[in-house]
Amino acid sequence: MPRQDPGEPYYRIDSDEAAQMLAEGKDSVAMVDVRRDDEWVSGHVTGAVHIPIDDLLGRIDELPTGKKLLFICAAGVRSGLACEMSAAMGFSPEELYNVEDGTPVWIEKNHPTSFGNDP
Repeated sequence: MPRQDPGEPYYRIDSDEAAQMLAEGKDSVAMVDVRRDDEWVSGHVTGAVHIPIDDLLGRIDELPTGKKLLFICAAGVRSGLACEMSAAMGFSPEELYNVEDGTPVWIEKNHPTSFGNDP
């Protein structure tokens, strides 16, 4: 169940909740991986958009619009920052989600994963 801490402009979810949201809302949910390129090629959520956190503000127009955005990194820190940055750039808190347990847990739980530069 998505949780929101006071003062945070986004919701917190875990990888199981993210997988369920992606499965149920294919056209209304998008995963955004904000890890570095070297982390991305070692395994990422299948179908995720890749925008490293350091590039996010300059590439904010590449974020899908009209969808719930699920941000993921390795441990929930950079993805939380990405949520904060997106909110500051005008995205609604209602559409921002931080996948707190990160990509290693996603892969460990056998959720759909791609490797290398595959989408």
